[in-house]
Amino acid sequence: MITARFLGPRVVWLAIALLAAAVLVPLSNLWLPAGHALRIPDYMMPLLGKYLAYAILALALDLVWGYVGILSLGHGAFFALGGYAMGMYLMRQIGSRGTYGNAVLPDFMVFLNYKELPWFWLGFDQFWFAALMVVLVPGLLAFLFGYFAFRSRVTGVYLSIITQAMTYALLLAFFRNDMGFGGNNGLTDFKEILGFPIQAGTTRAGLFAATAVILAGFVLMVGAITRSKLGLLMVAVRDAESRTRFLGWRAEHVKLFAFTLSAVMAGVAGALYVPQVGIINPGEFAPLNSIEVVVWTAVGGRGTILGPVIGALLVNGGKSYFTAAAPEAWLFILGGLFVVVTLFLPRGIVGTIDHGWSALGDRRRAARAEKGADETGVVTPVANPAE
Repeated sequence: MITARFLGPRVVWLAIALLAAAVLVPLSNLWLPAGHALRIPDYMMPLLGKYLAYAILALALDLVWGYVGILSLGHGAFFALGGYAMGMYLMRQIGSRGTYGNAVLPDFMVFLNYKELPWFWLGFDQFWFAALMVVLVPGLLAFLFGYFAFRSRVTGVYLSIITQAMTYALLLAFFRNDMGFGGNNGLTDFKEILGFPIQAGTTRAGLFAATAVILAGFVLMVGAITRSKLGLLMVAVRDAESRTRFLGWRAEHVKLFAFTLSAVMAGVAGALYVPQVGIINPGEFAPLNSIEVVVWTAVGGRGTILGPVIGALLVNGGKSYFTAAAPEAWLFILGGLFVVVTLFLPRGIVGTIDHGWSALGDRRRAARAEKGADETGVVTPVANPAE
């Protein structure tokens, strides 16, 4: 009860639902016989895991956009960097089982006549090192980028543009074969992770469970941050940055903390995404991918924690359906969805429901106060829910 009061019941219930899914979905896939009505098919396990990884990415964006007011159009870059760090580890695990049988060099390096492993690939044969890079590389890039941007007080659309320029620059860089990351083809043909065959059903189920547990952990973490004094300060920076500075707070420090933490979350999402889809290439840096994350968050409702998770699941579920049923129409549907949400549901799904529920409560309280005034002749003041 203390936890629910501190984090909010919605956050606690969302975390419980994710932890339950981490157990029940894999059990459904592994234990129930084929053809059972409640069995999750094999092909759905990596697909659902991918959706949950996207939900982590949307939650990461919500931390900076919904609570600090930073509209980043470059979070796909942090996602892709985390994915490449995990992909490098998975490539090192292939060893001599590759097409060219080289125990040290990945196949694309053999094909491109590399003589030795580049220095920045060293250490990626160890999972702990790769996990450290998943966190460190996106976090360091975000810290350096944010330090100069926020210190210069770049805000609004200008900040959004330079975040998109950052991810586009990385897209062009990673397309080059001489960068040492596989060029246009990227990294693929993974064999195993932590010694387990990556295509095995139990491994797929384990990856889904890990993604659900990590998402639940991030939900609780973001819930704790946003309901703390730091969270109140983040909202103050979002709503009245100049007044916050006038009161003596360093708004750039608040922004830098949130932006760096958000990038780390996005990197973890990318690392969970790669072994479940089986590939990472420069296309993940595409600016359109970062814009899609904004759409997921806007559809679900920014600044709500629950909203980005719902938005990521709904929009990507729709994408999977429409790209198969009407692939030529999907981009029009996505653009139309963003326009409709902007014009008619500016608070998103969860925000609109919250606003409607609050308005209904206000009307009920007003009706009870009016009824009390009619019976007693004394008007009972109605409490302001914002106080």
